[in-house]
Amino acid sequence: MKKQKIYEASDKMISLIKDNYDLLQSLGSFGINLGFGDKTVQEICEDNGVDTYTFLAVVNLTINGYSDFDNDEQLSVPTLLHYLEASHVYYLDFQLPFIRRELAESIDERDRLGMLMMKLFDEYACEIRKHMLFEKKTLFPYVNSLIGGESVGEYSIETFSKNHEEPAAKLKELKMLIIKYMPGDSRRNNMLMATLHDIYNNEEWLSLHAQVEDKIFVPAIRRLEQLHKQNDVTKNISTMVFKSGTDCSDMLSERERDVIVALVQGMANKEIADHLCISVNTVITHRRNIARKLQIHSPAGLTIYAIVNGLVDISTVKL
Repeated sequence: MKKQKIYEASDKMISLIKDNYDLLQSLGSFGINLGFGDKTVQEICEDNGVDTYTFLAVVNLTINGYSDFDNDEQLSVPTLLHYLEASHVYYLDFQLPFIRRELAESIDERDRLGMLMMKLFDEYACEIRKHMLFEKKTLFPYVNSLIGGESVGEYSIETFSKNHEEPAAKLKELKMLIIKYMPGDSRRNNMLMATLHDIYNNEEWLSLHAQVEDKIFVPAIRRLEQLHKQNDVTKNISTMVFKSGTDCSDMLSERERDVIVALVQGMANKEIADHLCISVNTVITHRRNIARKLQIHSPAGLTIYAIVNGLVDISTVKL
């Protein structure tokens, strides 16, 4: 099998489309219109305000299966987010209604079996619409908050990733039922064949869309979350060091400071309890109060706090 080319910024966009006409469905989601002549991928992306590297990442994944993006910091999250949002609009507002019209025209309204086929498609359409609207209301605002450096609450990309599954079972069932059991005259048979072909293309599009989310978008958001956490720690430390007139150490009780020192020394809850002659539940309560008062939750953040506030000597800390 001939190895497919990995496309680059210097390639002409028309060459990509000649090689892979399915790319036409992606151009609109990136906000790229037709009529671009013989310009390169980079020229067209720059003309349309699209990050070239991210565009090529999506193209090379969906066309060539290239997906080595786990440590790729060059990806543009705003470009990915715009692409996914526009893809949802394309699918819900154009693709689903288009296939439904095709299916309706292929079925005799007096055929009860055909009407059951339509009902099955409508159930699938309802599921996929709920799936995409959930991402619109929950996932996309969360990512926008991350981009803006705002507080993001308890939601995380891991929550999305663990529950991310396209509701395609009914679509597979519909294809099988049409092929096996749908009768029709020669005219309707031709229409059904064309509709089935579009349903298969639709299913492939959904699969590739899910791959973009799982293999490009999710890793990119993980990195953004990590950066957001690091920024939070930095902000908390800056507040501790530079806040005028207030020493954060004064907010803590003597026992809470003892717990911090023990944590910095690498002790587990049971070890801290034995060391301080208190119960494990009391240690947990102290840790919860420390996190609430300081807004620091990571061991690294507490270590920095302890050093800055003189609770431990930096020379005694294992880095």
